[in-house]
Amino acid sequence: MFSVDSVLASALETIRLEAESVSKLADYINASFAEAVRVIHEAKGRVVVSGIGKSAVIAQKMVATFNSTGTPSLFMHAADAIHGDLGMIQPDDVAIVISKSGNSPEIKVLVPLIKNFGNSVISICGNEDSFLAKQCDIFLNTTVEKEACPNNLAPTTSTTAQMVMGDALAVCLLNLKGFTDKDFARYHPGGALGKRLYLRVSDMSDANEKPVVSPSSSLREVIYEISGKRLGATAVIDEDGQLKGIITDGDLRRMLEKYDNPAQLKAADILSAGAKSIDGGELATEALALMRKHDISQLIVTKDGKYAGILHIHDLVREGII
Repeated sequence: MFSVDSVLASALETIRLEAESVSKLADYINASFAEAVRVIHEAKGRVVVSGIGKSAVIAQKMVATFNSTGTPSLFMHAADAIHGDLGMIQPDDVAIVISKSGNSPEIKVLVPLIKNFGNSVISICGNEDSFLAKQCDIFLNTTVEKEACPNNLAPTTSTTAQMVMGDALAVCLLNLKGFTDKDFARYHPGGALGKRLYLRVSDMSDANEKPVVSPSSSLREVIYEISGKRLGATAVIDEDGQLKGIITDGDLRRMLEKYDNPAQLKAADILSAGAKSIDGGELATEALALMRKHDISQLIVTKDGKYAGILHIHDLVREGII
């Protein structure tokens, strides 16, 4: 029978057990872990990660994390490996084999074959007395006291421990490689995350119109330029090409409130001096930070110190930066 209290209690118990399994891993970060990091870091080949059942799913996640942080990796299913996929292992590769029990039939067949090839085998295993733990070159312990499953059967805390151990390896390797946000962007060019890491201001502003008026332009000309270029603002540039300021929709509204007869006003009378600007080579995230800091919707974009266009906050929304 459904009970809210029972559901919440079960969820909280699951989270408690999973958290304890992760916390316990601190006891297993030792010289063997450091040796595993060294072997992978110094390997000339790739990291081949293998497992079966739920451990195979964790292996796939580990491969994805390694690849995205600069450690070339590939996934090899343990069952498929002994039916032909062993051919993907090259002489300079390092193998990571993941298993909770370390005694699965496929694992018992696979590990000796990899070792016969001369490749190093690192195990991530929850049983230090298992075949895998005793046959591997480096053993990383992920033993858990209990699965979150009430029958202590479905892999839950054990797979969490495996995944966290893999993340720990990936982060250590990332730090050793001096992997930066620019490197990260190279491997994540798609989606909002990638854009935050590589999209430049000029990538957006260059596609926009470049509204501009002179200080002597009439109010009519100013309104026409702002409306026609659809960026909610126009730059004011003098005859020497120097930026004098910006006029926004907000400046026009404030002008109408201030003057009874604004028809005779010129751009120089209503512009906002000291317009906020940004170089087109800056990241789009820097533009967003500047807009938020000054509570504005447009930025003047410059190139080599000269006016190059306007960036609107809508450009950032469209590209998923916001």
